[in-house]
Amino acid sequence: MGRAGNRIFYCLFGNNPTALFSRMRLLYLLLLGSFLATRAYGQTAAPVAEAPAAEPAKAEKPSFLPFPIVFSQPETGIGYGLAVLPVWRFGQDTTVRKSNARLLAWRTQNNQSLVQLNHNVFTAGERFLVAGELSYYYKFPINYYGFGPNTSRADKSVIEYKVLVYNQRVLRQVRRNLFAGLQYRLTNLRDVHVNQDIAEGTPTERPSLLLQRPEREYRQNSLVSGLGPTLLYDGRDNILSTFRGNYLELSALFNGAALGSDYRFSRFLLDARHFQPLSKTSKTILATQLLGQFQSGPVPFRELANLGGDKVLRGYYDGRYRDRQLLAVQAELRRPLFWRFNGVVFGSLGQVGNTVAELTQNELKATGGAGLRFKYNRRDRLNIRFDYGFGRDGSSGFYFSIGEAF
Repeated sequence: MGRAGNRIFYCLFGNNPTALFSRMRLLYLLLLGSFLATRAYGQTAAPVAEAPAAEPAKAEKPSFLPFPIVFSQPETGIGYGLAVLPVWRFGQDTTVRKSNARLLAWRTQNNQSLVQLNHNVFTAGERFLVAGELSYYYKFPINYYGFGPNTSRADKSVIEYKVLVYNQRVLRQVRRNLFAGLQYRLTNLRDVHVNQDIAEGTPTERPSLLLQRPEREYRQNSLVSGLGPTLLYDGRDNILSTFRGNYLELSALFNGAALGSDYRFSRFLLDARHFQPLSKTSKTILATQLLGQFQSGPVPFRELANLGGDKVLRGYYDGRYRDRQLLAVQAELRRPLFWRFNGVVFGSLGQVGNTVAELTQNELKATGGAGLRFKYNRRDRLNIRFDYGFGRDGSSGFYFSIGEAF
């Protein structure tokens, strides 16, 4: 990434893995402290007199904004397609946050095709939160670099498959902003093809590292099916682009034969986020996230925790590092620039490992970068995102997406 990029990188993160991990822990403590402080303040603040009852607000018309998309990402190359982004609210109560959905269909120069529907639905009074994803990846080639935190880019091989992903959670509000319920996830992997030759220019040719994994992981067809509980606190003012508030998710998935799964393993997720303006009058927003994914049992390669991509450690290829356990932190500074454009700078630290103890035994992966946000829907704060991220090993990537990274 050049001398200038290195100077910026080392200025942000340093060159000492012990110091990196200390900063990672410090960011986590700050994140946790700010979350607890916000909750404590909310519990001790003096009561506010109720305002006079207002006249019922007129129901807002749903927003449906279809538009063509053209993008480029490390995982896809140049892509093109169509997106539809409805935003709406059930009822006329403006204290109920708006629901949203995202329907995408695209194809890329790497012959990857995707049709995807995501949704986050708050019912009237926010009594229920229904969220999920339905995705179909058709003939989807990816780069595979192996298993663990110390893989080499020279070990790249290409894996191609088709996969259907269905993920659905139904949560009931148990108190304000606190939801509990169940989540179900299904992954149907089909027509797996492993290219046994590694990347060009390597000293010797050898089979893909995927072929060193248990054979049942890369067989032609397989099914992963899991069910588990979810506890979610969501106090964000706007889930599309948050100015202030906290988000905390604790969830588990138990995959097994009773649900038709070909694999038996468990997954546990921790996702904590904090958003706040830097002062009462500041338009600069500090956003932080702590993410942990922990798994037990024999996990198939596509279900491993991944670092990289357009959400976690931007700058690394999606799945550049994969293993059973993952821990990452990231922070963003978001600020308006002019007209409909906002600017962002971000930094991330993360690691994968086979066991939780291994997360601290290797040099942390780190990325930094900057980006632009275009307010496509100003009323509902729906942004189109452009990010450039870079990593310490020379990896880099330009990302196009809809909505914030977290």
